[in-house]
Amino acid sequence: MLSAVKKFGNSAGVIIPKPLLSELGAQAGDDVDLRVENGRIVIERVARPMRKGWAADAQRLAAERDDGLVWPEFGNDEDETIAW
Repeated sequence: MLSAVKKFGNSAGVIIPKPLLSELGAQAGDDVDLRVENGRIVIERVARPMRKGWAADAQRLAAERDDGLVWPEFGNDEDETIAW
């Protein structure tokens, strides 16, 4: 599949056609790893852990005291903080 290098500010880029992205298992916005191997540019999708960053977000919400239940009627049976 033929494409062209296009200028984007001080950088350049190549449009990756949707069929190639699908074959790679990637979509717009995904992280990729770029490297040169044997005179070729290799683009590899970076698989992120599904819950990456959740622990840090939970700590931030707790520190901001914004960690209350959104739907308190679905709380745990052990949760004594909910006044029914």
